[in-house]
Amino acid sequence: MSLTDNMPDNKGYFGEYGGQILPPEMQTIMNEIDGAYEEIRQTKEFQQELAELYAKYVGRPSPIFHAKRITEHAGGAQIYLKREDLNHTGAHKINHCLGEALLAKYMGKTKVLAETGAGQHGVALASACALVGIPCEIHMGEIDIAKEHPNVVKMKILGCKLVPVTRGTKTLKDAVDSAFDEYLLDPVNFFYAIGSVVGPHPFPKMVRDFQSIIGIEARQQFQQQTGNLPNTIMACVGGGSNAMGIFTAFLDDADVELIGVEPAGKGLDTPDHAATMTFGTKGAIHGFECLTLQDDEGEPLPVYSIASGLDYPGVGPQHCHLKDIARVRYEAIDDEECLDAFMVLSRKEGIIPALESAHAVAYAMKHAKTLSAEQTILVNLSGRGDKDADFVAEKLGL
Repeated sequence: MSLTDNMPDNKGYFGEYGGQILPPEMQTIMNEIDGAYEEIRQTKEFQQELAELYAKYVGRPSPIFHAKRITEHAGGAQIYLKREDLNHTGAHKINHCLGEALLAKYMGKTKVLAETGAGQHGVALASACALVGIPCEIHMGEIDIAKEHPNVVKMKILGCKLVPVTRGTKTLKDAVDSAFDEYLLDPVNFFYAIGSVVGPHPFPKMVRDFQSIIGIEARQQFQQQTGNLPNTIMACVGGGSNAMGIFTAFLDDADVELIGVEPAGKGLDTPDHAATMTFGTKGAIHGFECLTLQDDEGEPLPVYSIASGLDYPGVGPQHCHLKDIARVRYEAIDDEECLDAFMVLSRKEGIIPALESAHAVAYAMKHAKTLSAEQTILVNLSGRGDKDADFVAEKLGL
């Protein structure tokens, strides 16, 4: 039996995780979205429009690059990068944003709403909405707005309404709450475009399906370039969309080791991290069940990462299930290791990665040392670091 069969089941569960932890009237609306999605995605028209946009708007397929100088620097296994940073708008987020914006258009919605952390999902969604001609509203925490200035400006230029979120931690979790509140005012006419493989069913499935193009391409490209499948694949995990995007095509390849890399922040021995897979316990957040970092009352804990796209107290339900069945292993990288990898990749390969993606690069360099030079690691380089350049330069005194 394939690991992708019946994932999720018809109630939206991946093993014990997922579902719809929502009032009945909201469940009805989510089920309508699911029905529309399953119907529309089967149509030739939708498939052709999306495939054409992937090719001619996003610039897919994104290449796989053999990073020989960081391979040499790390010592050990050969490190390859799936270059999602080269996509239009600079990250993997455009893959599902185009899917969601097109779906909203096909469903006749009048406004698309979303949250953003690092601003990559926001920029990608604002671009996709401009392209399909549908109004867009993005909610973003005040702390992230201050930190991710370039993306904030881009969203405004692209014509989206940006709503600063001042409640709670003023970061990603509260941006989700704020955007969801707005969505609830008119769920019949609004479309909520969740930014990762999280939220109530059908979103974890839908975002995964749109992102799975990454792994489908990578599987074919890697075999063409090397004659084999990679020994190990790794990707950073916040909500987990880029990781599910690359993992899905390899889930049934038992010989391919899959590793998700989450943020250890200022250290796993401090409260300042977002290592949900390492320390999370089963709970519910934002309308679904998953591992969460929560207090004794079941309230989400304040989380932290140097990467605004990773500081989420929950994680995609399919990741939780893949951890349970031991198909994917989850490791953590701290801020210092992340910054080091950011600079090494920039200075050895001339590629400035997003801080999120630098977590995966850091673990790849660490892991490579334990393998032989004949073995291969494929890293999903999920985004580029334009948005982080000023922040890093200031932090490192460059």
